[in-house]
Amino acid sequence: MRPWNESGMLHGGDYNPEQWKHVPGIWDEDLRLMNLAHINTLSVGIFSWVSLEPEEGKFEFEWLDDILDRLSRNGQRVNLATPSGAKPAWMSARYPEIRRVQPNGLRDPHQGRHNHCLTSPVYREKVSIINTRLAERYANHPALLMWHVSNEYGGECHCALCMKAFQEWLQRRYSSLDALNKAWWAAFWSHTYTDWSQIDFIDHSVHGLVLDWKRFVTDQTTDFIRNEIAPLRHHTPDVPVTINMMGTYDGLNCWKIAPYLDLVSWDSYPLWHRPGPNADRDTGCETSFVHDIYRSMKNGDPFLLMESTPSMQNWAPVCKQKRPGMHQLSSLLAVAHGSDGVLYFQYRKSRGSAEKFHGAVVDHVGHEHNRVFREVADLGEKLERLGVVAGSRSPAEVAILFDWENRWAIEGAAGPCNAHKDYVQTCVAHYRPFWKRGITVDVIDSTCDFSGYKLLIAPMLYMIRPGVAERMTAFVEAGGTFVTTYLSGVADENDLCFLTGFPGPLRPLLGIWSEEMDALYDEDVQTVIPLDDNDLGLDHVYDASHICEIIHAESARVLADYGADYYAGEPAVTVNDFGQGQAYYVASRNDDRFIDDLAAGLIRRIGIQPNLEGDLPEGVTVQRRTNGKEDFLFVLNFVNEERTVSLGSTTFHNLLTDKTVTDELTLHAYGSTVLRRDSSKVSEAA
Repeated sequence: MRPWNESGMLHGGDYNPEQWKHVPGIWDEDLRLMNLAHINTLSVGIFSWVSLEPEEGKFEFEWLDDILDRLSRNGQRVNLATPSGAKPAWMSARYPEIRRVQPNGLRDPHQGRHNHCLTSPVYREKVSIINTRLAERYANHPALLMWHVSNEYGGECHCALCMKAFQEWLQRRYSSLDALNKAWWAAFWSHTYTDWSQIDFIDHSVHGLVLDWKRFVTDQTTDFIRNEIAPLRHHTPDVPVTINMMGTYDGLNCWKIAPYLDLVSWDSYPLWHRPGPNADRDTGCETSFVHDIYRSMKNGDPFLLMESTPSMQNWAPVCKQKRPGMHQLSSLLAVAHGSDGVLYFQYRKSRGSAEKFHGAVVDHVGHEHNRVFREVADLGEKLERLGVVAGSRSPAEVAILFDWENRWAIEGAAGPCNAHKDYVQTCVAHYRPFWKRGITVDVIDSTCDFSGYKLLIAPMLYMIRPGVAERMTAFVEAGGTFVTTYLSGVADENDLCFLTGFPGPLRPLLGIWSEEMDALYDEDVQTVIPLDDNDLGLDHVYDASHICEIIHAESARVLADYGADYYAGEPAVTVNDFGQGQAYYVASRNDDRFIDDLAAGLIRRIGIQPNLEGDLPEGVTVQRRTNGKEDFLFVLNFVNEERTVSLGSTTFHNLLTDKTVTDELTLHAYGSTVLRRDSSKVSEAA
């Protein structure tokens, strides 16, 4: 497989020349502006099916030949897309089975995009035909850099074909109805099934069924993706393949898709400049969390920011423009966390339809004389200077566990606090203290290997899948530190509650028994009061909210107690010495100050090293990439004020200004830069 990032950082984005092929001079002007903007990569053909096949079996590739030839001569490479994300109207009319069916049984008209049935043999055949044609025709084209397979997979279909496929999927998973009925606890409400045809995927009262439907949708989507990729692999075995995924979108478990891709990519659209004093800092942290998910999917290999906006979205409630500096800052944030490129939706704004006001490199005015274009061009020039960073990695000592199937189970459960489940937000809250201290974090799935980390944090690990508790136990026995919270160890992979006392198979490791779960109204008051001289140095009275568990310390030591209600004085935070390591349990949802103090205590005890020694100013993070010989430190300021960062005694080289930097670094509002240092000097100092 040829490296996709061997020439350095990618810069560019979605380009839709078919929308402009009848407008004289536009393509020539596009090529001129691309070079001014330092654009080297375009994603072409994403929604081009009707332009490639205007009638069934009638193919028109000449326009695509022309633009690919022009781009190649102009110095650009192409992420060539397969067009399955938006089928032609003639296909919807001739083959109605390819149109999705809603849960109410109504078949969709031809509308929107991503509106096809993943099960339909007809649609799969049509996709295979067009993909084969593309792969055969462009296999040796000099512009071809990678395959951009479809676009933002998502959604589901409820047609008879999908119903049958789901029932067959269940038969493979369970072998017998007896096994399925036991796994789903189907005797509840007289739901025992006596024939596979009785199973209806819209019954949300059976939680095992809901979970399995979501698993099926992921597996069916993955199978469709494999069908899409097959002709590409056959005709272009050396060309990398990717799909652009969508953050923490809950409709698909992206960890199941990643193994079939050569690189992971995703589309990032944070809502910058929301109200609130820390809004941009928090948005930066939340976005970093997702970047780290996608970097972690390929064991730390670089990912690709496939879509972002150079200015604004068009779908948010308030579509605010990026303030000066934010474009470079938000783009370098992706590179800091492992992206080897910054691509946009879109290159040239559409003149009409749904995305005509979405941000673009080239605005409707059509020239380079505006702020957004200047900022894009400036970033493109700086990315060229960062070519040395491409291919480098982001080693981490800390991992946060974010598990899609666990999220599904929590969201599907009825209780204990339906108003504030907040699984994603809770994972980000435990990530934030490390991010703000400039400590690299991997965000991983429960199926990943834990052994390379010093600290593993698994908030709200409600579902314990087979083998996970055993691997966590081995991790702690070998000297690792494990932290988990309330609502952990409750149910197995079928959402059946453990009968050995919560936290289920984690009970021996954590050394506690959770007797009750108490849900709190927003107005309720509960506090967590640390014991004197506790292991972590917790020294404040902290507020608890939403969920509090009443636990008993069995082999664990108590670090903090509750301060109110009938369980005042009962344990709220514990630690269990286990093998060579320790396992912590936090029994309540506590305020940000507690989470920050907890992280600070763990960092001190374990000896976790930040990417830059010393305290960072509020709103500044430092992220590190390394090639083993050199470290690249991304220093990023997410506040609209100047910040000064102490650099200690190390001498750095600023890659963006080509100047030496010592002592301290001043960042303007929304300022960002990249520093290089010799990594051997850091090892010697440590």
